[in-house]
Amino acid sequence: MLNLISLLSAALTLIYGFLVLNFIRGWHNLIYFTPKKSDPQTRVSIIVAARDEEANINKTIDDLIAQQYPKALTEIIIIDDHSTDRTAEIVLSYADQHVKLIKLNEDRALNSYKKKAIQTAIGTCTGDLIITTDADCRMGAEWLATIVNLYEEKKYKMISSPVAYFQEKSFFERLQSLEFLYLIGLGASTIGNKQPSTCNGANLAYEKTTFYEVGGFQGIDDLASGDDELLLHKIAAKYPDQIGFLKNREAIVYTHAKETLGSFIQQRKRWASKSTRYKNKAIIVLGVLIWIFNLSILANFITGLFIPGFLSITFYQLLVKMILETLFLWDVTGFAKRRSLLILIPVLNILHVLYMVYIGIAGNSGKYNWKGRMVR
Repeated sequence: MLNLISLLSAALTLIYGFLVLNFIRGWHNLIYFTPKKSDPQTRVSIIVAARDEEANINKTIDDLIAQQYPKALTEIIIIDDHSTDRTAEIVLSYADQHVKLIKLNEDRALNSYKKKAIQTAIGTCTGDLIITTDADCRMGAEWLATIVNLYEEKKYKMISSPVAYFQEKSFFERLQSLEFLYLIGLGASTIGNKQPSTCNGANLAYEKTTFYEVGGFQGIDDLASGDDELLLHKIAAKYPDQIGFLKNREAIVYTHAKETLGSFIQQRKRWASKSTRYKNKAIIVLGVLIWIFNLSILANFITGLFIPGFLSITFYQLLVKMILETLFLWDVTGFAKRRSLLILIPVLNILHVLYMVYIGIAGNSGKYNWKGRMVR
């Protein structure tokens, strides 16, 4: 029995090792982008869906207004999603700086207010290139120009750009920062391997015409999440070689980690819920294999409490996992200039197993809380 489990665990570990090595290859396939000096021609619409963001929205708008990009080619649209605080009032105070406010006014209950907000804005915007970010994000002054520079050079239908956490206030938030960089790196590497799987709507660009070509959010509009990843899958299905990742530090958008375990779990359940709508079998297989590998580590550990031989299997699985993920994160954290976070890998490595097994189940069943609403 022990020999059989050892062989099965070794096979799963080898498969996971192959996947991580493939992620490393994909990351290295992405060349660091150096913008060329040129006069931009693309009209851009920056779209931000906001709900109860009075504490953050002014900083985000200030950063958007400060972009080093021609004002005549820039449109900023904030969609207020039924906020109960001063969000709309704060946005209106920027009207003289050409920041547009759209108030979402839905009488009937929806499951995806964010997709409705973005789609409403796209329906009224004048830009040829849509760029979405979140109402609690920060970005440098060259953010927009860098995205457009890549777009005008490569003519990608969609561009995924990096997102990172910053200003961490606790050990828990630093753990999230390292884990989040793993997710961003994973998404980037799959684009580098020409097999796009994930992206983040806090820093996403796509052509307006392409959005309508693939039917917008039609078919995925009953799911609360997925305005980024599921749209990526639709565009990648039609234009598999025209998805890009912007590997440039000026393009990084910064946001904050979750302060509590409860809010973190709700966020990750929301992210994991998107997997119920995956149509690309390769992405489904990838997710299932990673989940089974983590489940095997947990199962071996629990069994090892009663049959000591299983603990050594657990140890070797964790060791291989830690070495491989360190190799991958060495590159990704180097890009984000956060290599100091690597000291957290031993702790994150163990907690990540529990997290993956739990979220893999919880994210695909039941409801979760998002912005004060219970959705699925």
